[in-house]
Amino acid sequence: MTLLIKNGRVIDPLSKLDRYCDILINEGTIVAIDTNIKQQRNIQIVDAQDCIVLPGLVDMHVHFREPGREDVETIAGGSTVAAKSGYTSVCTMPNTNPVIDSQALVRYIKKQAESGPINVHPIAAITKGSLGEELSEMGELIEGGAIAFSDDGKPVLNSTTMRRALEYSRMFNVPIITHAEDSTLSSGGIMNEGNNSIFLGLKGIPKEAEEIMIARDILLARLTKGRLHIAHVSSKGSLDIIAMAKQHSLSVTCETAPHYFSLTDDAIADHLAMAKMNPPLRTEDDRKAIIEGLRTGLIDVIATDHAPHLSHEKMQEIVFAPFGIIGLETAVPLIITILVKENGFDYLQAFEKVTINPCKILGINRGYIKEGAIADITIVNPGKKVIVDNNFIISRCKNTPFLGREFFGLVTHTICNGKIVYPFR
Repeated sequence: MTLLIKNGRVIDPLSKLDRYCDILINEGTIVAIDTNIKQQRNIQIVDAQDCIVLPGLVDMHVHFREPGREDVETIAGGSTVAAKSGYTSVCTMPNTNPVIDSQALVRYIKKQAESGPINVHPIAAITKGSLGEELSEMGELIEGGAIAFSDDGKPVLNSTTMRRALEYSRMFNVPIITHAEDSTLSSGGIMNEGNNSIFLGLKGIPKEAEEIMIARDILLARLTKGRLHIAHVSSKGSLDIIAMAKQHSLSVTCETAPHYFSLTDDAIADHLAMAKMNPPLRTEDDRKAIIEGLRTGLIDVIATDHAPHLSHEKMQEIVFAPFGIIGLETAVPLIITILVKENGFDYLQAFEKVTINPCKILGINRGYIKEGAIADITIVNPGKKVIVDNNFIISRCKNTPFLGREFFGLVTHTICNGKIVYPFR
């Protein structure tokens, strides 16, 4: 297929390109970037009038529930949701049933993704069964197609095990993605520990449960010279610790999720379990710190932590409901609305966190726009309003605290490997 994208404002965070120009795509590759590229016969035109044209978005933290909970989501279904949301590459977390801790299961993920619309990269477990005891066979998992390791959903409590994981992963130059939680402090907690948890009579999770484990893992990264990536950072204190690590040039990167720069623990009173997540929503001071961390580049990546749950699971009493919300479909609207429109981010600054930065961390040859590059492209109309309702959300699960909210930023086209995968045909 030959495509010509015209009339758009092309934004490429890697090269700092920000100008109006056309992009010509042929056989899955960008062959020309120029003004007024001549229209020829047998070329499909994509009109990007009033839109920004971005590298295909990358989400390094999603939960597609397969294998084990195909009633909730599947790799095919999740990939379709991601395509509609502007994502051309996603990384699936290993906390499925069974846990992705063998080469056969890594290959299963990749096989299931082959017929889907986007690129799916498996992240494998750090420890067998994600039990935090015995390291997985990292070499075999890398050979099968894993691009990183995480026990996401569970912390690796044993410091020696975490040390060995950081040491061993150095052989393959891949990151260990840590779920930073001291579960002895967070056990039984429902929401952020503070005034709201007291008022609502719910057991709180102190920020220190996150911060203590981040500090430990950073010290282990210093000891081992391993590559550490910290998932879903939620507190100002965590950022202070990460800043010190970066000042000492340690190989430490981190991510946050859109809900941490968009909401506070006030949302629990209104949305109950629909706003229950781990780590929990924090205070307004923490939210502002997350935004500032994104502005300065202290936070490298925005990842959705997309976590679907069926309605009857989430609509239980909050104590029994599972943690997590869906995040793919609301990510672009929240980035445009909260970061760009409300906090003055420019497009290069905002979208490097979902394009080139995660690709650099994971060693994925995507996330940029230039001649000769793979044609993964996302087109967004930043002035178009969207209402987060049942018509907007195509995900099988609707567990989000943003239902009914209006935002700016509509994904109009997703192009993966040179093919239009959204709008659906």
